[in-house]
Order: sequence, then C-alpha cells, then structure tokens
Amino acid sequence: MEERSLRITGADTSFINKITNTLTKLLIPTKIGINSMLITVKRNNLIKNYETYIKGEEENNYKKEEIEKKYETAYTNYLEALDKHIMDSVYKKVKNGTASDFEKNALSKYYEITSLKEKEFMEYKYRKQKYLIELDYESLKISSKDKVLNRYNKFYISKMDSLFKAILKNYSIKLADTTNIYDSSKDWIYTKIFYTLEEYIQNILTLKMKEDKDGEYSEIVNDYEKFESYTIGKLDSKDSIEKNMILLRLSRKLFTHSIPLIVAEQCYQKLLKDARMLVQDTKISTKRERAYSMLINLIEDYNAKLLSTKVYWENLTERENFKKFWDKYKEISKLKEIDFLEYVKQKEILFIKNDIRKIENDKTDYSKIIKYYKRKLIDYGAMRELKNSCQSFGTYHGTKQKRVKIGAA
Repeated sequence: MEERSLRITGADTSFINKITNTLTKLLIPTKIGINSMLITVKRNNLIKNYETYIKGEEENNYKKEEIEKKYETAYTNYLEALDKHIMDSVYKKVKNGTASDFEKNALSKYYEITSLKEKEFMEYKYRKQKYLIELDYESLKISSKDKVLNRYNKFYISKMDSLFKAILKNYSIKLADTTNIYDSSKDWIYTKIFYTLEEYIQNILTLKMKEDKDGEYSEIVNDYEKFESYTIGKLDSKDSIEKNMILLRLSRKLFTHSIPLIVAEQCYQKLLKDARMLVQDTKISTKRERAYSMLINLIEDYNAKLLSTKVYWENLTERENFKKFWDKYKEISKLKEIDFLEYVKQKEILFIKNDIRKIENDKTDYSKIIKYYKRKLIDYGAMRELKNSCQSFGTYHGTKQKRVKIGAA
C-alpha cells in the first residue's frame, strides 16, 4: 500500500506539474498583452508630459517646476513598466522555452547590465535606462506605428543624448582619476569611450542630423561621412586607429563637457602609442608605409585639433616647445599653395623631429621607430649618414642636433 501510495503521489505530482507548465505557457501571452498595454499607457503619458515640459521650457512657464516634476514621474513610471515587462514576460518566455532569439539576446544583455550594479553603479544606472528605452524604441519601429514613433522620436533623441553624455562623463572621471586602481591599467576605459562614441554616432547622431534643419551639424558632415566608410567590412589595426581618430575629432565638437580636453588628450596619446607600435611592429614594407602615413595624420590631428586649443599647461617647458613647433608649422603651411610637395615634405620632417623629441626618453621601447624616423630624415636630406652615424643639417628649436649613431632601418 505504501509503495502504491508513493507511485500515485508521484503520478499526481507529475500530472500537476504538466498542468502548471501548460497553464504558464498559456498565460504568458496574456501577461505579455497586459504588460504591452501598460507600456503603451505609460509611454503615451510620458510623451504627453515631455511635450508639455519642452513647451514650458520654451515659453518659460511659471509652473516650470511642477511640469518638470510630472515629466520625471511619468519617465520613472515608464521605465518601471519596461523593467516589469522584461522580468514578467521575457524572462518567463526564456524559462519556458518559447522565447525568440531576439528575446533571448535581450534578456542576456539585461543581465549583463544588471551585473554592473555592485561594482559600477553609475554606469549601471545610465546604461539600464539606455537599454530599456532602446528596447521600446526598437519595438515601436517594428510595430510600424509611425504617428506614435514620430512623437516619441523627439523624446528618444533628447533623453538618449543626455544618457550618452552622462556615460561618457563617468568614463572621463575614471580616466582622470589617479588615486585608485584605474591608474594602473586604463585600457578598458579607452575601449569603452571609443565604443560609446561609435554607438552614439551610429544610433543618435544619425537621427539628429536627419532632423537638422538649421545646419547645426554642417561642420562635422565630412568627418561623419569618413566615419561611415569605416562601418563597412572588417577593419585591421590601422583602420581601427583611424576610425578612433575620427571619433575623437567628432567628440571635440559633440562632447566638449563630457569628454574634457584633458581626457581627450589622454585618448589621443593612447592612439599615438598604438600607432607608433603598429609602425615599428609591422614587417611588410607596404603595410608599414600605410601605418606610417596614418601616424603622421594622427600627429597632425593631435597638434592641430587639440594642443593648439590647450590653454592651461602644467609643464611650462612643454608649452614653450609647442609654441616653437606651432610657429614653425604655421610657417610651413604657407608653402601649401606655392609648392604642395615641398609643404608635405617639410611638414613631415617637422612632425618626425618633434615626435623623436617626445619619445626618445619614454618608458616604452620606441627604439625601432626612432631608427625608422631617422632613416626617413636621411631620405629627405634632413639628416646625413656618416658611416655608422648620422648628423642633422640645420637646427631645430634653436639647437644643433647631436651626432647620433643609427643602425639599419
């Protein structure tokens, strides 16, 4: 009897489990429907309050604080509805094996972001909002509700713009911080900055430029188009550095507060280091020459786009050296219209000499690229070779170059 009772109980449990699983699968669409309706209600309320908020800002409405509070409450309720949808609907669909690949990826990304909560709370805070809004934006595009999408677009662009700026500002603070563990290895922060810039330009700047009726972004159109050319196909190391160089150039126009000059300078220095290492480590001569050409462009970008705008210098000697360099650069630039080839040659010589000065005592081993640089100077007639040594023609920064031994380039 006891054995029979156990068998019956087991059978009953199995039967109940089957019924429960079946009911859960049947109820999931209902749950999705309820959550979708809730999201729609919260979204419509958000759009309405956002439009009132923007109108109040433009008209300087005396009820500005009250309007802003309503908008913030509507935004919070909207995010909570989206979050609930992930946990109630998508999670249960994945658990019951009825989720699509999109839903599986959505949940995976959701957990990836929530894993930041304990160690990187500020990043978690902004990225979770960004993720939830993006998720709803994609669902709206799929649903083809053009009227709602057009109204939602204004909120989406504005909010995503502020979230990207907050994320980049958070990275900038970490990069500028020299008091903690981030000071020992910051490569991951550089990677995140460039990744976030790329994400912004692809997903948000594109939308903003479509809405641009006043020509606000006319100055960056050329750089934007250059960036687009790097979004197709697989990129090698040289292409990746060039793409990041364009991203930094664009950031000087788009994120002057979120990525302050001191942080942009660190990003440029990281790219310069990567570019130098690529030149000295590349064995194939044609690829090496292309990498070298890219490095020269990067050096010009760094000096013309960033250092020329730098006001505060911690090192006064570096400031004086740059002034002399910049005066020489402007003098050489006058050749551009007269003799373009001579202009390119003189500019390159100036860049090489200036870069040698910067890296010859660096902790990184740049011996190979210094030899390569000196070989270039010899080829241009800016340095002569005397058996196993070379000597500079002329002067630089008012002092004669010392005789320096060189090996094979």
